[in-house]
Amino acid sequence: LAGRHSISVMALASPGNIGQRSILGCTFEPDIWMDSIAIQWAKEGVAGLVHEFKGGKDHLQGQDPSFQGRTAVFSDQVIGGNASLELRDVQLSDAGTYQCSVTTARGSGAAVLRYRTGAFSIPVVQVVSSSRGDTLQCAAPRWFPRPAVRWTASGATGEHLPHAANTSYELNPGNITVRVVSLLHNVTANTTYTCVIENSIAKAMGNIRVTDFSVTKVTNLQLVNLNADSVSSSFPACHWMFLLPFYLLSI
Repeated sequence: LAGRHSISVMALASPGNIGQRSILGCTFEPDIWMDSIAIQWAKEGVAGLVHEFKGGKDHLQGQDPSFQGRTAVFSDQVIGGNASLELRDVQLSDAGTYQCSVTTARGSGAAVLRYRTGAFSIPVVQVVSSSRGDTLQCAAPRWFPRPAVRWTASGATGEHLPHAANTSYELNPGNITVRVVSLLHNVTANTTYTCVIENSIAKAMGNIRVTDFSVTKVTNLQLVNLNADSVSSSFPACHWMFLLPFYLLSI
């Protein structure tokens, strides 16, 4: 009978970007009988359910109002063991502890994950004109919590800390995110400069190399994800990192 035995359920989530779409990952041992599969997503401290799917379709009568119109499961992938939740228009208040519970004809299991929310974006690093000579600008449109910004420089003499940069934070209209702009003055040719923007959930880096003939740029964004505690699972907890590279070459 369903529920008599334990099945392996695993959960994993990247930090959510405010206003964007996010995936709370959850997988389980597949079952060939779709009608026997029931998935429940719940959040600690929330009276109603986040999402419920059973018998091949959504059952949202018990859904909490704060999640209405913002959730979905991948119904065509459930039969293969995918119980992941799509969460749209991520809110800061969506952060918290979630439980993914799955019941099939083979048994039941659950996994818990800690979901974090904030804002993060890829920086644009470029050379700008300034009364103080050649200046580098590192700008990113939206971050929260307010990030720290630092620069490093690497040239023929090795890596060193350049002169202090001027960094400003401007509150974006209508929300809590800030636009980050950092200016580094008195840069020298044939040197690679790195701008690092970092808060508690994300780290973005922009590299720019300035020579007498060209400007080369590379930027990336890293999200550190904490794996969930899984019920009925032999897999150890571990850290996951997504690396999203973006390359741009201009001459």
